[in-house]
Amino acid sequence: MTTVDRDRLLSTFLELVRIDSPSGHEETIARHLMARLQKMGLKVHRDVTGNVIGVLPGKGVPLLLNAHMDTVEPGRGVNPVVEEDIVCSDGTTVLGGDDKSGVAIILEVLQVVTAWESPPALEVVFTVGEEKGLRGSKGLDLAHLQAKEGVVLDCGGPIGTIVTAAPSLERIRAVVRGKAAHAGAEPEKGINAIRVAAEAIAAMPLGRIDAETTANIGYIEGGQATNIVPDRVEIRGEARSRDEAKLRAQIAAMRRALEEAAQCHGAQVNIEIVRSYTAFRLDERTRIVQRAVAAARTIGVEPRITASGGGFDATIFNAAGLPTIALSTGMQKVHTTEEYIRISDMVRSAEMLLALVGQVGNLSRQY
Repeated sequence: MTTVDRDRLLSTFLELVRIDSPSGHEETIARHLMARLQKMGLKVHRDVTGNVIGVLPGKGVPLLLNAHMDTVEPGRGVNPVVEEDIVCSDGTTVLGGDDKSGVAIILEVLQVVTAWESPPALEVVFTVGEEKGLRGSKGLDLAHLQAKEGVVLDCGGPIGTIVTAAPSLERIRAVVRGKAAHAGAEPEKGINAIRVAAEAIAAMPLGRIDAETTANIGYIEGGQATNIVPDRVEIRGEARSRDEAKLRAQIAAMRRALEEAAQCHGAQVNIEIVRSYTAFRLDERTRIVQRAVAAARTIGVEPRITASGGGFDATIFNAAGLPTIALSTGMQKVHTTEEYIRISDMVRSAEMLLALVGQVGNLSRQY
């Protein structure tokens, strides 16, 4: 068979989502995927980070195919429900289509091309810990790969979506230190660290700042009891932008809000800013982008070049000098218990990837 098999793709996807693999617990699915890749004739190993790497010798310079094995919580005991063209969970967990739809699509394309008389050369990387700061791709030694371009199956949107840009992200952690006191007997002698943090957060520009910049405070912890003026609170947040100047301005605004609130109340604040990853932007004339555009049109889909607001493994590959795009698998409402995916979208995504992969051998002389 030289075309995508809908039933086989669905069966693979259902099998994968039933394997628990929350971030940090990818061992079982890694073993499963290694066995599947070996059965298809790929040379397979795991690196020191835990990523599964498979190499399919063939025609042309290899193309990198990537998806991640881990899922977010609640992602244990997934019970997939198939209703006509829709696959969802039973509502108690995420489905895990992020990113097991990508894994399943890559496996389906491999099933097809390994049956060809002259298959294209491919390098497959299934990463760990993507949902926890892109840990797998950060730990991957790209020097051991031969690929000059890459495709990540890890985004949503209509089939034909091609992600060519993503933001930088900086994480902010602040510890506000006030002064403890009895909340009933002498509250005026205390400095309420929670109040300081709350005023700082209220003064910060948060949410959607502009078309390419966002910010969020997602964690706050402090205090001991209702009758104690809290003397310590910790907050954690982030800012993202595809424009470095805007990112610097956003982080500066968040820092300023914390420092001014602390100064107003006589508190202290220690602030840490850590860069998690750096933005990338591929020109539409970049060959891997043009190849994806051609692949979309080959299957009768209008390509949609867009930018992402999130980070994913392609961010790390691009930072290392490997031009990499992301393609939609059709995933919807990811990271929620309402997550779902259309079987027809997965099929079309696999068809688009197959059309792209089919170009590999013909372009081998152009590197």
